[in-house]
Amino acid sequence: MFAASVSAVLKSARRGGRFGFHLQPWPPSFVPTLALNPRPVPERGSRWTLQAARGLSKFSRDGGGGARSMRNKKTRLSVKLSSRQGDGSDDDGIPREPEILRDFGGGNGEKMGGESQSISAAGGDSGYGDKVLPTELNLELSSSFMQYAMSTILGRALPDARDGLKPVHRRILFAMHVLNLQPESSYRKCARVVGEVLGKYHPHGDASVYDALVRMAQDFVMSAPLVAGHGNFGSVDDDPAAAMRYTECKLSLLARDALLKDINLDTVDFAPNFDGNEVEPLVLPARVPMLLLNGATGIAVGMATNVPPHNLGEVLDGTLALIEDPSLSDDKLLRLIPAPDFPTGGDIMGLEGPRKLYTNGSGSIVMRAKTHMETIPMGGGRQVRNAIVVTELPYQVNKASLLEKIADMVNEKKMEGISDLRDESDREGIRVVIELKRDAMPSVVENNLFKKTALQSSFPGNFLALANDGRQPQRLTLRESLQSFIDFRFKTIRRRTQHELSKLESRDHVVEGLIRALDRIDDVVELVRRAKDTAAAKATLMGSQYDMSEAQAQAILALTLGRLTALEDAKLRAEREQLRGQIEDFQAMMRQDEKVFDVMKQELREIRAKHAVPRRSSIRAHAGALTELDLLANDRSVMMVTEAGYIKRMPLDDFEQQRRGTRGKAGARMSQDDLVNHFFACNDHDHVVFISEKGVAFGIRAFQVPVASRVSKGVPLPQVLPLSSDDHVSSVIPLGESFQADEFLVLLTKQGFIKKTPVDAFKKLTSRGLIAISLGEGDTLGWARRCTDQDDILISTRKGYSMRFASADLKPTGRTSRGCSAIKLRKTDEMVDITVLRPDAAVDVDGPGDCGSGSNGQYLLAVTTAGYGKRVSADSFKVQRRGGMGVIAIKFKAGSGDSLACMRACSDDYEVVLSTQKGTIVRQRVAAIALQSRTATGVRVQRLDEGNIIKSVAMLPADSDDDDEDGSLANKADAVMKDLRYENEAAVVMSIGSQTGVVDA
Repeated sequence: MFAASVSAVLKSARRGGRFGFHLQPWPPSFVPTLALNPRPVPERGSRWTLQAARGLSKFSRDGGGGARSMRNKKTRLSVKLSSRQGDGSDDDGIPREPEILRDFGGGNGEKMGGESQSISAAGGDSGYGDKVLPTELNLELSSSFMQYAMSTILGRALPDARDGLKPVHRRILFAMHVLNLQPESSYRKCARVVGEVLGKYHPHGDASVYDALVRMAQDFVMSAPLVAGHGNFGSVDDDPAAAMRYTECKLSLLARDALLKDINLDTVDFAPNFDGNEVEPLVLPARVPMLLLNGATGIAVGMATNVPPHNLGEVLDGTLALIEDPSLSDDKLLRLIPAPDFPTGGDIMGLEGPRKLYTNGSGSIVMRAKTHMETIPMGGGRQVRNAIVVTELPYQVNKASLLEKIADMVNEKKMEGISDLRDESDREGIRVVIELKRDAMPSVVENNLFKKTALQSSFPGNFLALANDGRQPQRLTLRESLQSFIDFRFKTIRRRTQHELSKLESRDHVVEGLIRALDRIDDVVELVRRAKDTAAAKATLMGSQYDMSEAQAQAILALTLGRLTALEDAKLRAEREQLRGQIEDFQAMMRQDEKVFDVMKQELREIRAKHAVPRRSSIRAHAGALTELDLLANDRSVMMVTEAGYIKRMPLDDFEQQRRGTRGKAGARMSQDDLVNHFFACNDHDHVVFISEKGVAFGIRAFQVPVASRVSKGVPLPQVLPLSSDDHVSSVIPLGESFQADEFLVLLTKQGFIKKTPVDAFKKLTSRGLIAISLGEGDTLGWARRCTDQDDILISTRKGYSMRFASADLKPTGRTSRGCSAIKLRKTDEMVDITVLRPDAAVDVDGPGDCGSGSNGQYLLAVTTAGYGKRVSADSFKVQRRGGMGVIAIKFKAGSGDSLACMRACSDDYEVVLSTQKGTIVRQRVAAIALQSRTATGVRVQRLDEGNIIKSVAMLPADSDDDDEDGSLANKADAVMKDLRYENEAAVVMSIGSQTGVVDA
């Protein structure tokens, strides 16, 4: 921006000429290596002025005296030094630069001389001796800009690593100390403090000083406020503080104890202020690492700092550990200081960001608001509603802007599930109530708030501060920051020790003289009586006879008669012994570094015991950034795939429960030649595996299938899966959200070949597809189920035969294997279904024949294509060896042409969803279907129109509370899902061939 501004000025000054300059950019290593290298400057009283030679530019005024025009022939820039002390000769003591001439106008360079016109900041000719130092314009601009940059970096924007303060904060605290605004004193108007700072130490605007003072008093900005404020000092809603004439302030207890306690003990250097009439400290004698405690924020030229605040107790623990063991590992140090501690509280998500910040000097910390769930009574006997209550915000988040953004997103339909938003914050703390709609999932709404608003934000940390005694900006690690403080504190304790040692030695010297005088009190009294005046008496005492120093002689002459008693002599001798003991201790501290560190540790422990507070920000395990799963509710849905290649997902609540024998309601608006091939239930977060007839498996998440209304057609399947035009989906398996190592997929083909493959083989399955089974000539894949080695497998044929065998009889094979024969099929018969049975969930026979009710209510449900069905005891089917002919599972009415549609495990508290070839769907309880023997025909479960048949059947965990307004089935199904966690948690999938009417799962 600077270069562009100067370029514009030069272009306007010289249009059409060849006048220009170039400023080289700073190297990348500028930030960590930049150091102040001051140029020689004249002594105080001298002044720099710019001079334009007569040949440089000529100005002419128009008739009105308004506009000026400039004509350049030879463009040069010279610097004129006017000194009040010299006569303009070369030996006036002012450093000179070599004379530089450059011709930008095309002529030959000439030494500038002759008559000149002075443009002086002081105005007019000063009358002093002048000396002209020519220089190039680009060099002067570069030098001036560098001086400005260094002034901003070293004197304004960056904190000092030693006391953690910028100059303005340091000057405010020192001015309050000078005004004696101690914690025990009364408050004083902030305007008085600002005036003191401006008049003596900080020659800038009053707004910058007052803003800095206000920041040091805000407990939501500073981890440990350094100013105790009285009045309105702003809020987290970004409300401004009251005018300085209304607010009052004084030093906080921590500022006095940790920053200013040693200020008068020669612990730090002082320098003259801007006008030379006062002195100010270059750094405050901090007793704690204030840079880490309260953090810092600043933007300089080409660099910026952003240090987060920390917990005082943790910082002091880390400092103590580093003093005791300088080689302390980073892991141990980070256990003591695990993460920043923000004054507004909230949660810090994970330790990866803080660790990077502490080890590299820069890193991002993820912050999240602290929330909890509450139920809000609606009044009038209405049902309660859920609400998300925010009690703590991330650091530096504006609460008013946050609420405004949430409200705008709700009004613009960008945020769903929120019915009301209230700010109930008061002086006790923050409380924001986000009331939810009745059908909203609290976790989903909360995750959307974290994703789309400042309830979760990042703190971009950058440990940049002035190191090397405040002379060099440097990016620090946590260890380097603590070590900088330790080194600085070591020096201040040594300087304080030397200061106190000097005072003790001076006092010891005086006491020694007083004791010697008391030993010869008569002679001393006589000497004083005979002396002409005090000066003569003092000179005599300093003579060879008494050999007193000037300080001792002065103390003797100041003695009163009351001090000449024997008691006073004993007091002086006791004081001398005490002084010499203290002197010996201080001298040991000056010799031994360990004693200095002992004092440092003792001071740190005292401050910790007095000022430490519990951690405000909680540290939570962070599972990474919010994904699409976190923003979507894991609702129960049903999914439909048609023979024409359309797919859609519908909420399960779209289908109300109906009585047995009803016609149901339309599940899709289908064309006359389209049929339902697959209809199943799942959770929206489930991994869903689509296996085609050619044995290729595709994997997606359920929520990736677009939601459609109950009567819509859906979307073409190729929009969801890369399925070839000559292939069709044969089986669909929802695998849940995780893959169990002890589970398998059982695959069954139309020709009766079966195989078992571990579920882990499909863990890396994507929408691009993988081979699931190798098929023989003319064979196609029909079904897929989940099982374990402890389960039994029951397979069924179209003519009503079933066979049950142990899953352990099947040897696990890889994805590309073909499998082995499952059953000997009768002539014109074919496979129609497969189900998985758990032996511990089988039904016990409780009545005559093979019809009974088990203690745990587990059955097999048989449904025919003509709409007949029954429940059969699972124990009616004995375990056989694989490869047999099977046993009768159901008989059909003579001449009906009926065939078996499904044979599936179920329970009394389950529901069954029947879907017909023409898309009609009915949902009813399994318990409403009659329990019959293995050879019975069954009862009518759905009335069918002429030419219509049962196409698919899905088993669902029952909705135990039909009147629940919430309508969510995911939570109600948990208990049932634990018992049937295989095919039933994924739901039952069936498809029926359009030509033969055979059930296809």
